[in-house]
Amino acid sequence: MRKVENVELYYTEKDRVKVKMIAAEFHELDGGDRDFPKGIYMEFYDEFGKMESTLRANQAFFFKKDNLWRGRGKVEVKNIAKNEQLNTEELFWKQTEQRIYTDKFVTIRQQNDVIYGEGLEAKQDMSDYVIKKPTGDFEVEEQ
Repeated sequence: MRKVENVELYYTEKDRVKVKMIAAEFHELDGGDRDFPKGIYMEFYDEFGKMESTLRANQAFFFKKDNLWRGRGKVEVKNIAKNEQLNTEELFWKQTEQRIYTDKFVTIRQQNDVIYGEGLEAKQDMSDYVIKKPTGDFEVEEQ
């Protein structure tokens, strides 16, 4: 096991930053898995370098074999453009598919509404999402 402190990593595609990650500490385990016991903060950028969303979790774990991230504890995802925020206690991020999902209870704060539910599948920037079992009061605009 290797321990690294005060990490700031950048994931790039075609010379553009796509994801910025900050962590106070992580442990690189045998096999390439990574444990972030003190939490993680990530920023996601579009193809023009504009920040689309952020993700914060009290704890995180990266499963190298599946190329899958798991955030636990207080997990928060913010969509900057839509001014929406997702809160849950556990969230998975499939980086190759740019998707996030959970089977846990979720709260989504929109500009005028709060939606509750159990289970969620979404784009990583929260621009499009489906709550599996929604609850709460919210307005629906007729078209």
